[in-house]
Amino acid sequence: MNCDHDTIAAPATAAGGAIAVIRISGSEALAVCDRIFRGRQPLADADGYTVHYGRLMDAERILDDVLITVFRAPHSYTGEDAAEISCHGSQYIVAETLRLLTAAGARMARPGEFTIRAYLAGKLDLSQAEAVADIIASSSRAAHALAANQMRGGYSEALEALREKLLHLTSLLELELDFSEEDVEFADRTQLRDTMQQIETRINALRSSFSLGNALKEGIAVAIAGAPNVGKSTLLNRLLNEERAMVSEIAGTTRDVIEERINIDGIVFRFLDTAGIRTTDDRLEQMGIQRTMSSISRAQIVIYMADAAQFRTADKGVPQDSLLSEIPAPAPGFTVRDDQTLLTVINKTDTVPNLQLPAGTIGISARSGEGIDRLRKILRDTVDTQALYHGDTVVSNSRHYEALTAAGNALGTALDGLRAQLPADLLSEEIREVVRHLGTITGRGTIAPDEVLRNIFSKFCVGK
Repeated sequence: MNCDHDTIAAPATAAGGAIAVIRISGSEALAVCDRIFRGRQPLADADGYTVHYGRLMDAERILDDVLITVFRAPHSYTGEDAAEISCHGSQYIVAETLRLLTAAGARMARPGEFTIRAYLAGKLDLSQAEAVADIIASSSRAAHALAANQMRGGYSEALEALREKLLHLTSLLELELDFSEEDVEFADRTQLRDTMQQIETRINALRSSFSLGNALKEGIAVAIAGAPNVGKSTLLNRLLNEERAMVSEIAGTTRDVIEERINIDGIVFRFLDTAGIRTTDDRLEQMGIQRTMSSISRAQIVIYMADAAQFRTADKGVPQDSLLSEIPAPAPGFTVRDDQTLLTVINKTDTVPNLQLPAGTIGISARSGEGIDRLRKILRDTVDTQALYHGDTVVSNSRHYEALTAAGNALGTALDGLRAQLPADLLSEEIREVVRHLGTITGRGTIAPDEVLRNIFSKFCVGK
């Protein structure tokens, strides 16, 4: 991790736009800018949160007319003096500006260095720093809401609340050690157990939110499965509004899994068009079916498709207003877990006029588009994002999930120790281990001795 105090510069916007922003940070940021900027006043004399119009100069040559925003330490992203140059988006202008800045005393920033400085300055904790990358990479409303809540500190606040409770427990236990000769018990064991169980419940809730959070971040996996020629590839093409998957009347055309992302009302869905499930001697097709089963096992939602044309009954003397009462059973090996959502979709309903579908099925025509809007709505409704948009904490980072799992295991060990009547010093160490695991998420790990002392004096010695 870089800890120097060089003045650094780098583009803050992607190439190709009409406007580009170049960020400079460090103790000499304003002085460096003044060496190439000509405005009404030197930037070194300017107040923070002010914008200045002027020209970038290469000796006597005018490079560009620009606006420069001034930020004063510690009220900046990095906690240092900083400036942002808004210039025209020409790659030549950006390159020349960076060349002038480095010649004037700055150096090019390393990847992530602005955020590292923000973390070191205490502007962000570790989880917030990670959220910066997530918010930049977010491709949907849901992913943005996840990252934004984490970057604003909502997740950190939840973890800090748990840490405060654990610190309080540790203080009670270590206070007992100071009065061990008097055989005083400051931490009532029943209350201690209740508080630890409350913390365990909260940790488990955070862990449980990971399945939703990770899916929203990476995209909800939807496997489109069924027998050959039921219209799986046609459905994918219809959802994409483009001819992405090959469509053919020849059974077994799709032999590999095709994945495409679609944004439906702020949620990214990863649709997996799979090989048709059937019994076959074709080795290559068998391999495709094996991949289909693997995709189904990894999906959060499984769309099982059947062909309405299989249920024509008019030529058998049965009225055309027929009820589709039996859905073809999936092939052996097709299973859906309790934590997955199964949607049964009957395709090609336009080929069977007046067909009545049994409750719980969705009728569509992937060819004409009939029923597709309803299918989209049903897919969107399977994902509950109300908690996310109301600011509730949802875990989306695998590293955080692993840390919460380790903290939950450590807390379980501490509860076992409490039941086994471990002495206060050993019980305190078990609780400190919980804090250590939670602290790896935010970068604030162990409990320092002075924290325990401050907690003891603030809560137990006030007015004494």
